Amino acid sequence: MNMTLRERIVEKVDFIINSPFEVADVSFVPDISNPKLTFGNTGLRFDATVLYIDMRGSTAILNKHNKDTIAKIHMAYFHTIVNIAKALGGEIRSFNGDSMLAFFLRTAQEPVTNAVQAAMQMKYMIADPRSGINTILSKYSAIDFGIGIDCGKIVCTKVGVGGKGDNKDLMWVGNAVNKATVLSDKCKAPHNIGISDAVFQKLPQNWSSVNRRDTWGRMQEGNIWTMEQIEYNKRHELCYLTHCCFTLE
Repeated sequence: MNMTLRERIVEKVDFIINSPFEVADVSFVPDISNPKLTFGNTGLRFDATVLYIDMRGSTAILNKHNKDTIAKIHMAYFHTIVNIAKALGGEIRSFNGDSMLAFFLRTAQEPVTNAVQAAMQMKYMIADPRSGINTILSKYSAIDFGIGIDCGKIVCTKVGVGGKGDNKDLMWVGNAVNKATVLSDKCKAPHNIGISDAVFQKLPQNWSSVNRRDTWGRMQEGNIWTMEQIEYNKRHELCYLTHCCFTLE
């Protein structure tokens, strides 16, 4: 006897909720083609630094321009941030509207620094008039955005429905992903970048108290980070915001 749609859904939900969830540790960022990810109760756990970027004021852009222009603005924006993240070792795994999620494998000093460098180069390319991109984009609309960065353990699992078609995706579970999103929400021009205290503590000393030339050739001295707080898991945590950007050759 064939089951109804309701019965099939109930049977699957009962299996999901009442069966053990099996997690395997891996040393790579999973993608949706990985055979270890199934629609059963399976997940892959890895360490990574998470960069989450989200565009600000997208509703205003939608109301201001026609659909062709909006598509071009978003294509230019994503082309810029994807290439910067990939150039520094980031792996892109999720687009959602105006946002992008990138993983820099591991939580050691190098991937943490690469993620922060990527954020600062994204700010330069999108927001600095000397980048070349900023003036092209501002022909239609200047883009504001927020970038949040955190690091930690992440569990990846496959969600949706199997078979042919685009009915499946990956879900990323972990405080590092959630906190990067919260930090991004806190950021906008001129402080477009926010990092967690865990990320700040792993940066090299010369990144927390920087003496280097800015995009106009002037020497920046002292701490480029502004200490703030976010509310996370019903408690206040330290975070650090910056207006700094690094040039991209």
